[in-house]
Amino acid sequence: MLLRSLTTIFISCLIGIFSWIYSPAALALTPIPLSNIAYQECPPELAEGNVTSGGASRAANCFIVTGTAKNMTSKTVYDADIFGRIYDANNNTVMQNRTRVGSISEVPPGESNFEMRITVPANQPTPLKLKQFKASGFTSKVRY
Repeated sequence: MLLRSLTTIFISCLIGIFSWIYSPAALALTPIPLSNIAYQECPPELAEGNVTSGGASRAANCFIVTGTAKNMTSKTVYDADIFGRIYDANNNTVMQNRTRVGSISEVPPGESNFEMRITVPANQPTPLKLKQFKASGFTSKVRY
């Protein structure tokens, strides 16, 4: 019985020491600051569309949001989600209950430009106000 207990303790210690020496890379989110956020209307070939909510189709306006992403790491960041708040001219939120507005598939080290398409219901007046934009992603590809 004593030998069995000592063997269990010894194996547990080996596992503990091995886990200190070898640990897999952590897939932590990498923050990406965004700057120079602006928008423009979509070109005509992208502008056609509707917003569908609850089965009803409504007219929509298309906009391209542009900006600069700054990756301060030495590795490419993948699948960076863009978060921000978008308000219309009356300070009403354009995307209720949602702060994730898009994504960037790859952000190389340093500064790079990005753009994404958003669709806004046609009844919301412009100009739009883009606030609190930021992004975060992973330094390795996320496998599903």
